[in-house]
Amino acid sequence: MDQKDYYKILGVSENASADEIKKAYRNLAFRYHPDRSTGNEEMMKELNEAYAVLSDPVKRGEYGALRQRYGSFARDRFRQAYTDQDIFRDSDIGQIFEELSRMFGFSRPEDIFSRNDFYGPRYRTFEFKVPGGSGRGFFFYGPGRAAPRDGMKASPGRMAAGGHPLLSAFMGKVAPLLQKAMAKKLGLELPESGRDLHDVIRITPEEASAGGKVRYLYAKRGKPRDLLITLPRGMRGGQKIKLRGLGEEGKHGGGPGDLYLKVKIRTPFLERIKSFFNK
Repeated sequence: MDQKDYYKILGVSENASADEIKKAYRNLAFRYHPDRSTGNEEMMKELNEAYAVLSDPVKRGEYGALRQRYGSFARDRFRQAYTDQDIFRDSDIGQIFEELSRMFGFSRPEDIFSRNDFYGPRYRTFEFKVPGGSGRGFFFYGPGRAAPRDGMKASPGRMAAGGHPLLSAFMGKVAPLLQKAMAKKLGLELPESGRDLHDVIRITPEEASAGGKVRYLYAKRGKPRDLLITLPRGMRGGQKIKLRGLGEEGKHGGGPGDLYLKVKIRTPFLERIKSFFNK
């Protein structure tokens, strides 16, 4: 992210509501979570800082005033007045990460944020209980101060497999549905794979027997182009060829679907004439 403007980092407008800011952060945090294949810790730090500022009315107001006065240098000016402790004080980032860890089996926030390549030993979490509920928070120790030993042991947050086979099979089917329902409730846009496409490729008996490269006109998705497809020897009518990634585009970071070509072998002209008269 070259732009350090907090609004641009989260992809929201200056007039975005608190709910819009939280929804944008949740979706981006899910996309760049360090446990995902698309994870990016540096991006995650930028997102955390932007959300911690814009989700707090007072900090957001002060940042807005600096934007009016200093333009693209507002973030640098803001960081001169605010330390990490100031920025993340009273933020609910830890709670949002906790939601993601429960829903998708990600590592717990304390396991991620305390890594040396993330926030390191200056980061600490705490839990509290009040009548009728409990909560979780985190804070930073200032530079030059060592964090006290709290005896916290890292506990993996990934969902463990195992147990009774029938229960495991049941959870394997139910868990995605529960995740989808919870994601919808939280406004998360889960990755969706693109739809698979199907078409027919017609080849000659000689091409079917010998194999090799044949031409196929790819005309799906409004992007016609010639493709050279390598056929194995001995192709039979009705077999299918899979072209990975040539289906419809995915949504919200999901991969594209595939293209399946059903093989049809052309009947030679003389055989068609002979077949016609033999009916």
